[in-house]
This record gives sequence, structure tokens and C-alpha cells, in this order.
Amino acid sequence: MRSGRLLQLMLRLQGSRGATAQQLADEFGVSVRTVYRDVASLSGGGVPIWTESGPGGGIRLLDGWQSKLSGMTDDETSALMLLGVPSIAADLGRTDFAESAAAKLLNTMPAPLRAGARLWQDRILVDVPGWFGGSDDISGLPIIASAVLDSRRLQFVYRDRERTVDPLGLVIKAGVWYLVANLNDRTLSFRVGRVEDPVMGDESFDRPADFELATWWASSMAEFDRSLLRFGCRVRLSAEGWRRLPDVVGVEASRVEPGQADVDGWMDVDLRLESFDVALSQLIGLGSDVEVLEPLLLRGAMHAVAEQMVLRHRRQVSGGG
Repeated sequence: MRSGRLLQLMLRLQGSRGATAQQLADEFGVSVRTVYRDVASLSGGGVPIWTESGPGGGIRLLDGWQSKLSGMTDDETSALMLLGVPSIAADLGRTDFAESAAAKLLNTMPAPLRAGARLWQDRILVDVPGWFGGSDDISGLPIIASAVLDSRRLQFVYRDRERTVDPLGLVIKAGVWYLVANLNDRTLSFRVGRVEDPVMGDESFDRPADFELATWWASSMAEFDRSLLRFGCRVRLSAEGWRRLPDVVGVEASRVEPGQADVDGWMDVDLRLESFDVALSQLIGLGSDVEVLEPLLLRGAMHAVAEQMVLRHRRQVSGGG
């Protein structure tokens, strides 16, 4: 508690003209005597702080002195403001703490940095939840987050089964929270909205030294995407169709080697997509830059859709309904 107050005191005085002991006592909710004890502690720790009695006096830091904590550039300060995502803080039950931290951070900055930070804070909003995402019950998220941060074992019910896991991290994707945890020597993800009755145990665990949450999550998502690609088809693509392929079928599905291009730039490509229906809807998006070769059922479906499009647009051009 006191170490936090010492830090706040140092930051409060940094970049300002100082304050009287009574002013600082009122701000921090302590006695004047406590303020002087804190000043002595900071001075003993090497912080160039001094007091001056009489009118116009007070407690000050040496002009121009900066702690490493606030020696930030304008760009660094602006980027830091982007970390304050209100919806995430609310989900974790830390809205008040986030607002308090942001206010303290702004108050300790020199005036030029403070103005730039407020500009980003006022004009950039990160809205994490998706427009049409379901509303998960994440009332247990603060408990889960505490277990993650404290490296404590976590018990809960998931899909009607009791689990005891080593919680390694939390991920929010499209407004949905996921817990990443070790269960029986396997690293798995659990949708927080489906976690029931979470209880943080007394037993701690050793976090794997080589585990990196961002790396594991990216690998897990890529593996999941690949597992969905079960429908094989062979197509011919123009150079433009090949260029647009990742945008239409996704990055994982487009990780294929094309055949040799002909004189017109067309090439044969073997793809694996999610299903017949998904393949039809995705490949139509390539328009005249794709020709389906196999299977013949998919080729016929593409032909039928193309005929319907031609017929409908011909009617519209000729003034039909």
C-alpha cells in the first residue's frame, strides 16, 4: 500500500511546480506527518525531492528530473491510450480501476504529452464485441481472470463435466472470451460463456516457461481452420483469380501450389474447402476468373447459377421484371 503511495507521490510532483504538504495530504487521504515521512523515504531512495518553507514554498522535485516510468515519447503515450478498451475492463470487473489508472497516467504526464494522449483517448474507440454476437454469460470471468493472473488451479463444469485446469491465459475474439488452459498435459481453449461454477483453488502451478499465449492461439486457430477444409475440388484460375483467392476462400484454404500457367495466365489449382455449398458460394465470388473442373456436380451447379444470373440480368436490361 505504501509503495503505491510513494509512486503516486513521485509522479504527482514530476513535471509540476510542487505542492504543499497539506495539499498532498488532502489528495492522498493521509496526514501531513505521513507526507513528510514519504518525502524522506523518496529522498533516501535517491529521488531528488526537496522541501522549502515559507510563502510560495512546498515540496518539489528537482527541475527537469524524470522517472523512467514517464520518460515516454508522444507516440508511445498515444499508443498506450489505445489499451483502454472499456468493454474489456467491464467484462473483467475492473472498470473503476481502468478509469483511475488512466486518470493518474494523464495527470503525471508533461503538458504536451497529456494533450496528445487526450486527443487519442477522445477520438479513438475500440469496440470489441461483434454486431451480431450472442450474449454469453461471463459472470465468472473475474474469478477466471484472477486464477490466470495468480497461477492458481481452477475448477469448473464444462459441457456437464467437472474439470480442473491450469489456466494460462484469456483471449477475446470478436467479443467472445476464451480461456486457454492445460488439462491432462494438453493445452485447450474453453469458451468462457460455457464455463459453469468456476472456483479458484488454493493450489498454485508452474507456468510453462516456453508458453506464449499469442503464438499458441494463432497456431490453434490455423489448425482449426484447416480441420474444416474437407471438400476437395479442382479449378482453373486466371492471374486475377489467383490473386483474389485468399480474399474469397480464406488464407488457410489458399495455401496451395498452383499448376503451370498457360499462355493466357490461367492455371489449374487443387483446393480443399469446407463443403459443397460453401465451395459454390465462395467460388461464385471469383466471377469470370474461375472455371470449376472437378467435381462435375460442382461444375454443373456453377453453370446453373451462372445461367440464372445471365437470365435475370438480361431481363433487367431489356426492361423485364
